[in-house]
Amino acid sequence: MPIYIEMPKLSDTMTEGTLVKWLKNEGDSVAMDEPIAEVETDKATMEMQSFDEGVLHKIYVKEGEAVPLGAKLALLLEEGEEPPADADTPPDSGAGSAPEAEEKEEATKTEDSSDSETGSSGSSGSSDRSSSENGERIKASPLAKKIAEEKGVDLSGLEGTGPGGRIVKKDVLSAQDGGKKSGAPASRTRPAPAAAEDERIPLTGMRRVISERLLESKTTIPHFYLHIEVDAAPLMAARKQINAETEKSGGNKYTVNDFVLKAAVKAATTVPAVNASFDGDAILQYGDVNLAVAVAVDQGLVTPVIRGAQNLSFEDISIEMKELAEKARNKKLAPDEMQGGTMTISNLGSYGIDFFDAIINPPQSLILSIGGIVKKPVVNERDEIVPGLRMNIGLSGDHRVVDGAVGAEYLAALRKYLEQPILMLA
Repeated sequence: MPIYIEMPKLSDTMTEGTLVKWLKNEGDSVAMDEPIAEVETDKATMEMQSFDEGVLHKIYVKEGEAVPLGAKLALLLEEGEEPPADADTPPDSGAGSAPEAEEKEEATKTEDSSDSETGSSGSSGSSDRSSSENGERIKASPLAKKIAEEKGVDLSGLEGTGPGGRIVKKDVLSAQDGGKKSGAPASRTRPAPAAAEDERIPLTGMRRVISERLLESKTTIPHFYLHIEVDAAPLMAARKQINAETEKSGGNKYTVNDFVLKAAVKAATTVPAVNASFDGDAILQYGDVNLAVAVAVDQGLVTPVIRGAQNLSFEDISIEMKELAEKARNKKLAPDEMQGGTMTISNLGSYGIDFFDAIINPPQSLILSIGGIVKKPVVNERDEIVPGLRMNIGLSGDHRVVDGAVGAEYLAALRKYLEQPILMLA
């Protein structure tokens, strides 16, 4: 019997999805669990798999369309099965089309309103003189338009001397007097450059949820911020030595971020009060450190989660992070790989950022912002100015859960592990 492929719920907060790309065409065979489309949810773009097998007979939703959960996307038939009489029309065709139509109508209203405000002076005569015969808009001040209408001056033949070539009062009066009116010589005027067009870019589902969640975070969570500067020389020396050894055996190559992740987890086990969230009339203390790591993707970011990170070795954390980042960039993350984080790391050091403050990802109570490693002059223990390597780290905390002293204690533990890498690798 015919099987309708519906928009599935691919994340816990998803209410609609955008069909980004069909991976199958009408007439193609589809196997069980085979990817058939890419769908953008509120958190990421991921592959949608088929829960049945058969032949993709009819596609109802075009690429780029957003539809609610449960909307019919396509019709799947068994091999040799005759399609039903209404196969070309989805049972709930039009689902999700009303909001799109409203958006287009609203956009049209906005454009019309904009044209009305910037292109007319309040009367039909002035409006006619605000555009040239070829339909191009003429830039003129409202007063210049009014005088031009009263004096019968054609604005399309004038060169403006105002800002950006705008026609002003004196230009109209000068034209009426045959060009004898004092003002800038005609030879010095320049034609107004064509104005660049503004582009209205609709929010993707991911971008919309990011904006909603971060607005909620900044307006409902009492953020506080702490900062430390870490001596990164021991970390870089340890990384160089470890990678030299693993290169000989063809083993895993470690990044600076791997050291940061491992140190953050170790510090959380040392100061477990930061691995918690606000839960109404209580504080929820998490047993596992589920480390969420921000990964930049097209038009947004995702935070894949390393679960039970306190039980993983340095190598395990490094390998799992690489796998999750690769999945994120290739749109292969599963919904459960982006849920359940208890604290977050955001590292912009590789982008050339030395220092920043991050916004907490609710319901978590802590996020670390990691800057790049910078070579700078420092004062050593003998009060000598010598070259040094320094890394700035910021902590954004939810003051309902984490007090300043607790945050400082956590950063002290983090500094210890980063400046003495052997302590976290032992």
